[in-house]
Amino acid sequence: MRPPEFWNSPDGREGAPLLRLLLRPLGAIYTWAGRRRRAKANPLDPGVPVICVGNATLGGTGKTPVAIYLLQSLRRMGVDAYALTRGYGGQLKGPVPVSRGHSAEDVGDEPLLLARAGPVWVAAARDEGAVAAVSAGADCLVLDDGHQNPLVKKTLSLLVVDAEVGFGNGCVVPAGPLREPLADALERTDAVILMKPEPTYRISDRLREQLSGLTVIPAYLAPKSEPPKGKLYAFAGIGRPDKFFDSLRRMGADLVEAVPFSDHHKFTDTEVEGLFVLASEYDAALITTEKDYVRLPGGYRRGIHAFPVEVRFEDELTLRRLLHPIISAATP
Repeated sequence: MRPPEFWNSPDGREGAPLLRLLLRPLGAIYTWAGRRRRAKANPLDPGVPVICVGNATLGGTGKTPVAIYLLQSLRRMGVDAYALTRGYGGQLKGPVPVSRGHSAEDVGDEPLLLARAGPVWVAAARDEGAVAAVSAGADCLVLDDGHQNPLVKKTLSLLVVDAEVGFGNGCVVPAGPLREPLADALERTDAVILMKPEPTYRISDRLREQLSGLTVIPAYLAPKSEPPKGKLYAFAGIGRPDKFFDSLRRMGADLVEAVPFSDHHKFTDTEVEGLFVLASEYDAALITTEKDYVRLPGGYRRGIHAFPVEVRFEDELTLRRLLHPIISAATP
């Protein structure tokens, strides 16, 4: 399902103001349930540092590239870091270590990307997953998308925020994109990774005000390589497909069409065959994100380009300072 337009309206006036108003009571119930769950929880201390990479809204903000960066960086510095994730979209509830034999249907798309950087455990119950990962040898855990999960004690909580949409209309789902009231989310945040579409992007005054008093580390996603030459037919099923399409255009790609799908969309053989037919009408090649690529039926990947990106921090020194005590605690 695509998020409604009024979710991302800063003042909530665009789209469907009456619907937003009617949905607010449901948001209040959602808020109550979340606060009650966190209040009743007894977080597990796994005995190793836990770095949580999360967000306050539904949809993609760039959490996975940040988690990949942390996993790679920590392991380069001698920390036996493991990623711990719920495995959204996968059938396995775990705890289970991700292996080469797993598919997106088994563990979800994000664990497959994380597994390229280091060991990954999938667990619907994060506390059980933490115990399993530590038993397997983890010196540190990178908890992917766990900001609202109270089952594991966090050492460092990083909140990833999309600089273009910020916190939308400021309402809790389903009246808006927030998973919880903004004040609640920010209260448990040690630092914000502010993901910009490009380095020169100007942050809105409203978002600056919302994040005032917090440690903010600007970042952006950069392509690992140039897009293929020639005509391209792009498609994506991520939180905000337009981010991917705009990135290709900024790189000078010749996009003849850009087709969005819902987040974590499970592509069928018929859909992919249809995309090949449509692209052939333009004499174009198909291109998609790495996250979508791992969800494609295996037999169709050969003819589709994956466009890899990585996170780059404008103030990497501040992030390193935050990580320093964790690295010291996790290494002999």
